[in-house]
Amino acid sequence: MPAARESLLDAAYRALARRPWSAVRMVDVAVQAGVSRQTLYNEFGSKDGLARALVRREADGYLAGVERALAGSAEARDRLTATAEWTAAAARENVLVRAMLTGCWTEWLPSPPLTAVPSTTAVPAQRRADGPLPAPRDFVRIVRDRAATALAGPGADPADTAELLRSCELVVRLALSCVAAPPGEGGMGELVRAVLPRHLV
Repeated sequence: MPAARESLLDAAYRALARRPWSAVRMVDVAVQAGVSRQTLYNEFGSKDGLARALVRREADGYLAGVERALAGSAEARDRLTATAEWTAAAARENVLVRAMLTGCWTEWLPSPPLTAVPSTTAVPAQRRADGPLPAPRDFVRIVRDRAATALAGPGADPADTAELLRSCELVVRLALSCVAAPPGEGGMGELVRAVLPRHLV
C-alpha cells in the first residue's frame, strides 16, 4: 500500500505542523489520509512506528536532495555550494530535518530512538524504518562521503581524497552553522569558497 503509506505520512507531517506530536492522534491522521485506522496500524504498527517512518522519510528526502545538488553542475565549488545551500534550506524549512541534522529534538517533535527497534512487521518499508536512524554525526559523514565520491572521480589519489574529505566535511559543518546563523551578503558561495583548497575553487 505505498500510496496509502505516503498519504498517512503526509497527514502525520501536516498534523505535526498544527500540534505537538504528543497531541497528534492516530485516528485524526487516518481521517486526514482518507483511510481506516486499521490501515494505519497495519502500515506502522503503532504511533512510535509512524514516528520512525516519518523521520526515516524526511531523512531520505534530505539525502535525495543532497544527491541532486551534487549532480547539478560540473564545477566542484558549485556542487558543494548547492549541497550547502540545500542543507541549510532543508533544515530551515523542515523541523524534522533540522532536528535530525542538529540533534535538537524539541518537545513538539517525535523523538524516536536512533537505535534499531524490534520489528515484527511484514511491511518492508516499516522494517527499514525500524532500523537504526542516523544521528547528526552520521549525516555529516554520509554527506561528506557522498560529496567526496562525487567530486573525486575514479582513480583519485588517496592523498587528494583525504584533503577532499576534510574540505567536504568543512562545507557540511559550515552549512549546519548557517541553519542557526544564515550567511551574510556574499551568501553560501562566498563561505564555501573560503574553506575550499585552491584547486577546487
